[in-house]
Amino acid sequence: MPELTFEDIRMATAAGSSDKPSEDWAHASSGLLVTLDGATARTDTGCVHGVHWYAARLGAALVDFGADSAMDLTEVLRRAIIRVAAEHPSCDLTHPGTPSAGVALLRADGRYLVLGDVTIAGTGGDGPIVLVDPRVEQTARPERDEVDRHLIGTPEKAAALIPMKRAELAARNVAGGYWIAAADPAAAEHALTGRLDADVSPVAVLTDGAARAVTLGLMGWSHLLRIASTDGPDELIEIVRRAEASDPLGAKWPRNKTSDDATAVVAHRR
Repeated sequence: MPELTFEDIRMATAAGSSDKPSEDWAHASSGLLVTLDGATARTDTGCVHGVHWYAARLGAALVDFGADSAMDLTEVLRRAIIRVAAEHPSCDLTHPGTPSAGVALLRADGRYLVLGDVTIAGTGGDGPIVLVDPRVEQTARPERDEVDRHLIGTPEKAAALIPMKRAELAARNVAGGYWIAAADPAAAEHALTGRLDADVSPVAVLTDGAARAVTLGLMGWSHLLRIASTDGPDELIEIVRRAEASDPLGAKWPRNKTSDDATAVVAHRR
């Protein structure tokens, strides 16, 4: 069987706010898709670099190590985390809030890795296949519920977000919590990995800002994949943005901010 490659690659990204750079990062080539979702910092980080910097540096390292198609994706992520940690040794990399990011890697041959809240979706013979790490959303449930009680932009919402973030950080990269790329390469061992069947196509890799098309209930995964692969990922993000604009305070769809950074990469495997 001929070696599979990614073709008809399309990518779109949009910052969630006009006053700060996007903390998403993505790369696409014929052999590898890489998408990162930087974790919003709401507390001190012990680091002079921002999440935008971290996501960009980690993404570049993942592309470099991922160029070796024989390297296991867990090892790709492990080495990338080590490289970026070495790039800012003067920062307190043991700080619980040190910059971090969710990661998804997908090779054209179907090998995948997911760590944190980045989603890989694809169309298979029996319908959509969705690969997402649920562990982040399973943490700090009482604190998340309290945040959802308040409208976006209110002092009550802002106040509730702090204990939610602290509860998240307490569960980050510890047994029984959730795992995300930060400064400790051991997190790579906790990623979800596997291999898609050869007939799964098209495929999409999305940060949670783009996955809102499904999580807000606007459409199902089959519909999302159809829009992303035909109308394009930019149209998918625009659908999300229109929905968000219709509910700016989060009264209909409770969420932490009106719009989140959104990135979608879609490709066919042939």
